[in-house]
Amino acid sequence: MAVFLALLCLFSIAAYALVLHSHHMDAPLSRFTMWCPGFAALSTCLFLRVPVGSLGWSWPAPRFLKLAYFLPLIYAAPVYLVTWLAINRTFSLQSFEATMSGMYGLGQRPIFGTFAVALPLLFTVNVIATCVWALGEELGWRGFLFPRLHQRVGFHGACLISGAIWAVWHFPGLLWADYNVGTNPLFAMSCFTLGVIAMAYIMGYLRLRSGSIWPCVLVHATHNTFVQGIYDQLTAPVGVSKYITSEFGAGLALSIVIAAVILVSNDRHASGLSVGQEIGLQTAASQE
Repeated sequence: MAVFLALLCLFSIAAYALVLHSHHMDAPLSRFTMWCPGFAALSTCLFLRVPVGSLGWSWPAPRFLKLAYFLPLIYAAPVYLVTWLAINRTFSLQSFEATMSGMYGLGQRPIFGTFAVALPLLFTVNVIATCVWALGEELGWRGFLFPRLHQRVGFHGACLISGAIWAVWHFPGLLWADYNVGTNPLFAMSCFTLGVIAMAYIMGYLRLRSGSIWPCVLVHATHNTFVQGIYDQLTAPVGVSKYITSEFGAGLALSIVIAAVILVSNDRHASGLSVGQEIGLQTAASQE
């Protein structure tokens, strides 16, 4: 793990140096940053002759992919619905339609452009494209780091430690660039950290139950797509809405915690692993 963490720092410093210089995280730079954990995992496997196959490439049972796809839609919905109902003028459908339809030159037909063109593409093509970038993070966090932590400190320890590293790794963009919504930095970091650690439990559950990184990649992609691309875009920054919604709000953090508790407590976290999958994780964890 020491080699992985050292390489993670090396790659991330290069990425975040550009972020801190520009105080802006545009799409190419964001995608390069998301692949830093993946580059670190693959480089560690190369340097230490760890089989790349140990990172969890096997294709999972379809039920885990279905869960990964729909889970962000489910856990985020109550937070945003309550916000829209409780805070006047936060539900911004007209602005959302203008943005969505405008991307395809259909501003004169906003309903058609949004619901017949933009959203179907977002739910399919955009999710697939986002998986490419989410794979970079998940190769590092759940492909390499989590199985080794799980072997050493167990499920809860692995989720807490990997989640904390995952959260702190985002802090430079949150504090010194535009990866935030403009709320108090301490509040934003606290909510973001809580939500990310809770998400690490969801990811850890999916990694162990499926024996694969692909459900983790998919839930990462659908969270980014649906929360940032739909729910946040439908929500106007009125009153205290920014302190409730988005990845930096208390409401979404709490909803992810609740989802993680329900998911993990509903079943024993490793009960779905076959003997071969369990041995595979232990073998991966023992190879440095």
